[in-house]
Amino acid sequence: MTQSNPPGSGQNGQPTNLQLSGGAAIVAPVSAFPGGVPGNALVVLPLTTPGEELMEKVKKGPVALEVEEMWKLLGFNGPAVQVQDAEGRPIAIGLEDLLSGLEKHWQEDKDDLNRGRLFAQELMKYGRFERAEKVMAKVVAAGGAGEDWLGLGVAQLQQEKWEKAEGTLRGAQNLIPDNPFPSLHLAKALKGKGDATGERTAVERAIAIDANCVDAWAYLYSQAREAADEDAGIKAVRELADAETNKRSAAPFIALQGFYAGEEETRDKAIEFAKIAVERNSNDPLALICLSALYGQKGDLDSVIKVLQPHEAKMANDVRLANNYFEALFQARQLDKVTKLLNALAGSPNREVKQFAIERSRAVAQFLQQQQQQLSGVARG
Repeated sequence: MTQSNPPGSGQNGQPTNLQLSGGAAIVAPVSAFPGGVPGNALVVLPLTTPGEELMEKVKKGPVALEVEEMWKLLGFNGPAVQVQDAEGRPIAIGLEDLLSGLEKHWQEDKDDLNRGRLFAQELMKYGRFERAEKVMAKVVAAGGAGEDWLGLGVAQLQQEKWEKAEGTLRGAQNLIPDNPFPSLHLAKALKGKGDATGERTAVERAIAIDANCVDAWAYLYSQAREAADEDAGIKAVRELADAETNKRSAAPFIALQGFYAGEEETRDKAIEFAKIAVERNSNDPLALICLSALYGQKGDLDSVIKVLQPHEAKMANDVRLANNYFEALFQARQLDKVTKLLNALAGSPNREVKQFAIERSRAVAQFLQQQQQQLSGVARG
């Protein structure tokens, strides 16, 4: 759809700032924005020569497009996906072009199994399970490791090939006996075959391998709940969590709180489970993150601060903890503690935490500047 007035011009022809919203994009030369390109605009730079269809549209003036149509006009083969160039910058590329490039890269050196793994990983990511199965089968046949057997089994699971998946995942169990996920995925294959007893055995084996595997505990709850009811699911988790080998793991109750955290009416129940998780292992970052996030959802800033304050040292290596603590302190306007926290995090060896501290320091400085300007305005008034 062409527009009679170019973006950036009002009805009287005077420049205005265009406010973009929604899921469409405007394709136009920069000259179409005499009032300046809007701050929330997406600037698209074609890496190849634009097609004739796009150039003809642009010649007629700015064009409003659906996002998928925009990518198509820019020459994308398939829906747009984001990748990184050699310097780490994000670039959008057509999905089919991405997959074709990865396949070609693998075909150039089939002995390099990592190329095949990368190709299969992207195929799985975008739901191309049948094709991913073929790639992983070749990787396994070429001497792939236990993780490759696991990937092949998951691809077969996604296609509901229960018998094949069972055999593959049992092979993965043997190759990587310390990894709980072959057993966990095997449980899904056995469920597909209607073997409830075998499913339960496989889940409990996954937990026995790694008592801190939250996914395994969540599966146990779901399986017991489906077989009976919600109380049965909680009982199954509690009973196994109380086994001597599992008593110090927070994972059972991290899993339980996840089923009740999403709805306001069940949030108090989620908090109780999250409290138990922290009591069982107060050094588990995920337990602290869950409990503090739940308090934050309720607006109970004092409880967030109380839970996290003793664990400031852990925040140097976990940006999630740092974020929850910062937000609580900032919203409570404890700015002296905010400054102290950000100064400490700025020296973190963790790149993600360090970047977080830099960005939040700028935001705090901007907030303080705005506060000062408001006070100055009041004083002048």
